[in-house]
Amino acid sequence: MAHPLCLLFDCDGTLVDSEPLLADEMATALNAVGLPFQATDYIGEFRGARFRRIVAELESRHGRVDPDVLGPLETSMRANLDRRLATELIPIEGATEALAALSTFPMGVVSNGPENKIRTSLVATGLDTLFGDHLFSAYTANCWKPDPCLYLHAAQGMGYSPHHCLAIEDSVVGVKAALDAGMLVVHLNRFPDAEITPEGAIMITSMFQLPTVVARLSRDLESRTAMR
Repeated sequence: MAHPLCLLFDCDGTLVDSEPLLADEMATALNAVGLPFQATDYIGEFRGARFRRIVAELESRHGRVDPDVLGPLETSMRANLDRRLATELIPIEGATEALAALSTFPMGVVSNGPENKIRTSLVATGLDTLFGDHLFSAYTANCWKPDPCLYLHAAQGMGYSPHHCLAIEDSVVGVKAALDAGMLVVHLNRFPDAEITPEGAIMITSMFQLPTVVARLSRDLESRTAMR
């Protein structure tokens, strides 16, 4: 193992500022089938959650939607979102600089989104060359955060034990998944007045802070490894 610490990044809201676009397209789609939903609902209540879980929760409140409608609805929503991601998406502030500073570390992306959406987002923001094929989608692994299995799948794919992985997440859903997988976790808490960082995670409020935190954690891990 060339480096003791592997970095696993969430995508939406951590590397790329896709959540406003996603929330907007989700609101358009859900309202079209009679499920009341505003873009602010995603940011406030459902950030990081799987689309079908959001649908299920809204159906429990407002009534069922014809299942035959949901498949085409999601397909259309994601196609519209992909078009907007390709032209409107920008990196999270500080992400480009942080990744450049951490380029010697092995890195992967771990997302609840489909793999084509991850690729579209990274290409649109110029971050794709930093990760290669180290993209781990819940749709490919067939397990979604907050279940830790997606992070365990990513660790195995990167060739690292969970205890030698650091997950960087912006949502509480993702933070809990990585903690339950036994990983070190940094919570990019861009809404510290409204969101509480789960116990066991390290809070930062800007990606500009990440390289300093990673350097410290890497030194600590190297020291512990050397003492064994």
